[in-house]
Amino acid sequence: MNVDLRHLRNFLAVAEARSFTAASKRLHLAQPTLTRSIRALEESLGVRLFDRTTRRIALTPKGSRLRESLMPIIRQLDSTLADIRGGQALRIGFAWGLPELLSTLAVRFGKENASEVELVRRDTAMAGLDTGDVDVALLRGEIQARGVRCVQLYEEERIAAVPTASPLARRPEVRWAELARWPLVVNVVSGTTFPWMWPDGTRPEVGAECRNFDEWLEKVAAGTGFGTAPASAARRYTHPGVRLVPLRDAPLVRTHLAFPVHGTHPLASHLADAAWHAFREVNTPAGKPG
Repeated sequence: MNVDLRHLRNFLAVAEARSFTAASKRLHLAQPTLTRSIRALEESLGVRLFDRTTRRIALTPKGSRLRESLMPIIRQLDSTLADIRGGQALRIGFAWGLPELLSTLAVRFGKENASEVELVRRDTAMAGLDTGDVDVALLRGEIQARGVRCVQLYEEERIAAVPTASPLARRPEVRWAELARWPLVVNVVSGTTFPWMWPDGTRPEVGAECRNFDEWLEKVAAGTGFGTAPASAARRYTHPGVRLVPLRDAPLVRTHLAFPVHGTHPLASHLADAAWHAFREVNTPAGKPG
């Protein structure tokens, strides 16, 4: 029989919830995926496990028997796995602007998997993933690293950060092409905006460079140039010397969860999949994730 543990866990979730919709949310799975999993289990066993109507879902006698037999087995298995896995925290790295939805998900994910989850800030290009300081990293922009799997969570609009003394600070909005007339503050380590993103011949000059988000904000406030950042992240930080101005026609910022292809934490890919489903479920408009 082609039956694996995933099929059995999915069956128990539906049996408990009596609803494919509720079970899919609990499992962080798309409902069609869950439906296919249950159908595959029934085909492998050669029996119907659920009676389905347009209004309700009920266990068949065979389904009830399977549920009663599986529950103590799965509980014992989960207890054994939790004991073995205990003490190996899942470390999530970020350089700046951790989305609220991700931090909330991380707490719930840790409880559901009986594993400690740590949020670790590292002001590096890979947020500590390349040095082994973290197991999973939140990364923005285009990722050019080998041996890393990236799961894109969402795309987000940018917002312009300008000195309050700048003429741009009095504008209701600014176009991307207009920004090239002013100097740019570049976060060379974990930033998302660089001169090469404008067409050749119309690129802004670099007014200053920095190595983290806090320095970037201070240099913009000091009047060394403008900057851009993902809208939701930038709005979480305030500075009396910086005004955030809506930005039109700017390229979107892609946000990913990344983890090593080899030698990764056993829960890393599960967290990335859960995060992908969570961000997809909220279906937040661009520029307002989490």
